[in-house]
Amino acid sequence: MGDNSLVPTDQRVHYIVEGGYRLSGEIEPNGNKNAALPIIAASLLCEGSVRLENVPHIRDIEVLVELIESVGARTEWLDENTLEIEARKLSPTELDPELCERVRASILLVGPLLARCGEITLPPPGGDVIGRRRLDTHFLALGELGAEIDVGAEYRFRAETLIGKDIFLDEPSVTGTENALCAAVAASGTTVLRNSASEPHVQDLAHFLVSMGASIDGIGTNTLTIHGGRPLGDTTHRIGPDHIEVGSLIGLAAVTRSHITIKNAGVAHLRSTLMNYERLGVRCTVDGDDLTIPANQTLKIEPDIGGHIPKIEDQPWPAFPADTMSIALVTATQCDGVVLFFEKMFESRMFFVDKLIAMGARIVLCDPHRAIIAGPSKLRAARVQSPDIRAGMAMLIAAMCAEGTSTIENAQQIERGYERIDERLNALGARITRIPPRPSTTLNATAEKTKSEQPA
Repeated sequence: MGDNSLVPTDQRVHYIVEGGYRLSGEIEPNGNKNAALPIIAASLLCEGSVRLENVPHIRDIEVLVELIESVGARTEWLDENTLEIEARKLSPTELDPELCERVRASILLVGPLLARCGEITLPPPGGDVIGRRRLDTHFLALGELGAEIDVGAEYRFRAETLIGKDIFLDEPSVTGTENALCAAVAASGTTVLRNSASEPHVQDLAHFLVSMGASIDGIGTNTLTIHGGRPLGDTTHRIGPDHIEVGSLIGLAAVTRSHITIKNAGVAHLRSTLMNYERLGVRCTVDGDDLTIPANQTLKIEPDIGGHIPKIEDQPWPAFPADTMSIALVTATQCDGVVLFFEKMFESRMFFVDKLIAMGARIVLCDPHRAIIAGPSKLRAARVQSPDIRAGMAMLIAAMCAEGTSTIENAQQIERGYERIDERLNALGARITRIPPRPSTTLNATAEKTKSEQPA
């Protein structure tokens, strides 16, 4: 949802960012937003009690919690990041269109509610405006499992029984895989999902389902075998670290010439991220599950063999994540050399680069999917808008390394994916003022409150 007109005035947020300050200290990434959302939805499969730890307390999570409450689930925040869910009695009540419009993750309710209630009517889901986000894979998989689907102004799903089947997904859709996985766990018999997504958040969902009693083979691969129909019971599950937030922090440290240690970074899921940052001249050190980005990186783009212009491109996991592309692109504006970015998944994700160009970046947008970046460029402060979660974070990073004071409007978009990011970065030495300010609370973060006045 990139249209600021759809956001109530009292929910709009601006960031005032003073650029040019180095950061220093330790920070821990929040739980993976894209794991927490499907896991919250999948909690509806269990009639017992589910306790989820390390849940990022962000806008998208709050909206999904409202949605599951609307169908009869009981929820309680036990502390800032621990959520308890009990779904003993559910009703296939039509979901609130306004809430569904605010969050893409409303689509994740289809599989669990189809399994529990036998039907669901879903208003069109919202989410970031980064291009067409097809739902065909969801319909294909659920239809193969026995659902009847009526596509009109709303999406109506009905299934008296779900029966396991060998299914080849037409694309490795993350949310399509997650919906199919939830439905298959409840279906009778064995389901094989081929060409499935295998991102860390998909793996986390699968491990959560196993903790409730499901039987799933092939976790982490593109072929999942689900032995369905097993009883599901109470569980406690901890959401894993957000590898996209880690990638964002790496880019931020690099462009601000900061020394930052990311604690409990989930290093096992960072190989493609670290490899592509190394192509930009950004190198990190690994100590167990902690990651340190030293200050004063070389930031020199490595050409391909023969001196050719290198290319950074997103692909399905385990390749470079699409959600890190915007961050890496901003990082490249501060690196010496030329690089081509090839965004393959969404035809509108690159459209935020005009804001970077206005700040002084040297970028040629070749077409909706490709951009050439020549660096380094000295960025200057500007008033910009956050069009979506990842581009918004990219603009925040650009503002933090720019000269002068920038204003980022529509910053509530950033807060849909990054919990209290202004407070957590300020604890490292950033100068970010949130308008309006939050109510005074205890910061639930591990960042050391060490500040430095040294300009970057």
